[in-house]
Amino acid sequence: MAKKLAGKMKLQVPAGQANPSPPVGPALGQRGINIMEFCKAFNAKTQDMDPGAPCPTVITYYQDKSFTMDIKTPPASYFLKKAAKLKSGANTPGKQTAGTVTVAQVKEIAEAKMKDLNANDVEAAMQIILGSARSMGIEVKG
Repeated sequence: MAKKLAGKMKLQVPAGQANPSPPVGPALGQRGINIMEFCKAFNAKTQDMDPGAPCPTVITYYQDKSFTMDIKTPPASYFLKKAAKLKSGANTPGKQTAGTVTVAQVKEIAEAKMKDLNANDVEAAMQIILGSARSMGIEVKG
């Protein structure tokens, strides 16, 4: 028989750095999920990613206190800031340029994010990433 679903929750946790302190601990604790079990499983699954990369995670938890997690790739903004060597995007995108990335870097980001994007091919994924870059004030050089 299938497990009874109790609910789903979304958290953004730094790769390889899940620990019981807030915000992770209280969010899991109030739903009755074993915090240390989650931290160990999450850190094991994200050990091959960049340490500290923000990972959106969807946690599905069941009435028997078990859980499953779906770890997505870090946001496009994280990859764009890393490629352009920035701390943050422009304060007024469109008027101000925060930095630049190359088309090759955009393609690399699109390929890395492909499984989480709603795109059929790399070109369509690149358009999504270009939109993110534009909204952050990052210029793309040919």
